[in-house]
Amino acid sequence: MITEMLSISTIGKAPPPRTNFSPSNGKPPRASCFICCVRKNAESNGSSGGLLQLQLGNQSSDENVPQMRSGVRKLFREAQQNILYLNKQRILAMEELDRVKRERRSLLDRIEQLERIKLMYTRKDKFSISAELLLRIDSMVLTSLIGSKEASEFRRLVMDSIGSIADYFSQIMHKQDTELLVELRHFPRKSRKSGNHIIHICTEMAPVASVGSLAPYVTGLSRALQRKGNLVEVILPKYASLNLNEVHGLREVEAEFHSYFNGQLHGNRLWTGVVCGIGVTFIEPLYYSAFFGCENIYGYSNDFERFTYFSRASLDYIVKAGKQPDVLHIHNWETSIVGPLFWDVFVKQGLGGTRIMLTCQSFESQCVEQPEKLALCGLDPYGLHCSDRLQDNNNSHLVNVLKAGVVYSNNVIIMSSMQTKGQIIHARSHGLEPTLTIHKDKLVVAPQGFNSSAWDPSVDKFLPQNYSADNMKGKSVCKVSLQQHLGLQEKASIVLVGCIFSDISNIELENLKTLLWMASRRGVQFVFMSSAQTPGLNSALEYFEEEFKDENMRFLNKYDESLAHLVLAGSDIMLCPSFDDTVLQIPLKAMRYGAMPILLDFTDSKYGHFVDGDVEGTEFSRYIKDTFSNMPLNQAIDELKNNPSKWDKKILDAMIKDFSWDAECCDIHISAYTAIKNL
Repeated sequence: MITEMLSISTIGKAPPPRTNFSPSNGKPPRASCFICCVRKNAESNGSSGGLLQLQLGNQSSDENVPQMRSGVRKLFREAQQNILYLNKQRILAMEELDRVKRERRSLLDRIEQLERIKLMYTRKDKFSISAELLLRIDSMVLTSLIGSKEASEFRRLVMDSIGSIADYFSQIMHKQDTELLVELRHFPRKSRKSGNHIIHICTEMAPVASVGSLAPYVTGLSRALQRKGNLVEVILPKYASLNLNEVHGLREVEAEFHSYFNGQLHGNRLWTGVVCGIGVTFIEPLYYSAFFGCENIYGYSNDFERFTYFSRASLDYIVKAGKQPDVLHIHNWETSIVGPLFWDVFVKQGLGGTRIMLTCQSFESQCVEQPEKLALCGLDPYGLHCSDRLQDNNNSHLVNVLKAGVVYSNNVIIMSSMQTKGQIIHARSHGLEPTLTIHKDKLVVAPQGFNSSAWDPSVDKFLPQNYSADNMKGKSVCKVSLQQHLGLQEKASIVLVGCIFSDISNIELENLKTLLWMASRRGVQFVFMSSAQTPGLNSALEYFEEEFKDENMRFLNKYDESLAHLVLAGSDIMLCPSFDDTVLQIPLKAMRYGAMPILLDFTDSKYGHFVDGDVEGTEFSRYIKDTFSNMPLNQAIDELKNNPSKWDKKILDAMIKDFSWDAECCDIHISAYTAIKNL
């Protein structure tokens, strides 16, 4: 700050007599005075304060005038410097204020975004209300309020009137079972619809119990089936590790429920709740509480006993609750024992119209055990230990639990986006080839799907700007935002390659290393994200980060859901270890977000070629084959740079394709349900 004091005073002990200005001499009187300027400069510009005193009196000569003028000029120059400095500081302060305001707006937008996401997952839609009502009907049966016949009528009523019944009961679900029963009995009946009643007996379901590909499959398929007019329920073990934050309306059923195991009836505690709009029943053993009180879902020496107990308890519960589903849908070896249990023990207990569907995510894990253990759940070991039933194809003294599911199911769905039925039987059956060949006619191949409502760039709340195939401007904004977030050079024209993986083999690591060396010389930017906290993945990322000290590469060893959306939106290309990504579904999401899926090793025999003339492949596999499967990374980069019109055509075409759970995957399942229901 500058402080100037200008004081004018007369010289002498007494003021001189006032002299009036007279036009006759044309000059004002020359009063004796002094000018005192006190200046205090800002410390940052280095100028010093001081006292400039100019005395002007009658005795002053004209020689002092230049000195005075020089002092005044110096004073004004220093004043100008200080003014300029203050202006600069003011501009910096304004810019800082603007930055703080932008950050505040960004923070408020983020909070609003998270609130919308929370609302999306917590609000009760018509499926959630209907699912909760179905669980209350089960409770009424278990507590003997109603019988099995009336319960079946109520379930059909809910299925046929899902929209109107949800509106009607949404405000009264807090009432007791007796009060709800009165309302159900007075609710008007509608004409019966043609949907299926499906109960999944399974060991995983996203997001409450997730390990591998089964979890997103159960949830994604169930929601798609409900949207197409089917009634879907899920039965799960009540693991100690359940993510109960994702279970809405969790309540314990106040009723005794016993199931058979190891020659005795054992008590179970039942819990019900709604997960993603789907009614779920959790079975908690009391005597065998350690079965599901452990930390992990799989990997214990008594896994056969654990899941056999759960499978038998699930069937006992279905009968006790008076359920009569069209299809019992079982999954992998863990619930395959339901097949022989159903046909040998339960079919005559009111389940004559029910059929069995088995889904196999793969045939790698089969569970081979001693035949005597089958007696634990009430099966006849000697009657089942034969080649056309449960006897293992490679170890004849043992029984194969997954084989039980194949033999005793009416239909078998094999989840594979890229393989045909013939390829799976002959190359990926892991010893089950003879069994699969015998039952070939009931095998159906279905592709994976993905959640298109959560992964849609046109409405994605994690993106700075939304976009679609009709308006792609937002994709460039997303790329620059990703570059800015990761400290990469901010330029939309730079090719950006993303990679999100849950596991990677040593061979794939070597392929990746070669690709990185090649692409780094072309100025390509890379973003790698791991989706699993495993030592192998973390070591690989650390190795690459040390090996490639490149300003164009970023390695993220922690998965971030919101950043994963931005990586997909900001990338031109997504590197994929496999097109058959059963866990993350990155190829499917990449196409939806306008990024080209490219294999790490496009020459891989599993994915690089297809059997000529084999029309059994999925629609997804045929599309990938014709569009992306034989293109290495180098060629993709060349096409993006040198033939943008061809590139854009591929990208836009891929974006409008629907490979979600609601599309081909769901249609194949509905066809399979319908086929076995009519047997």
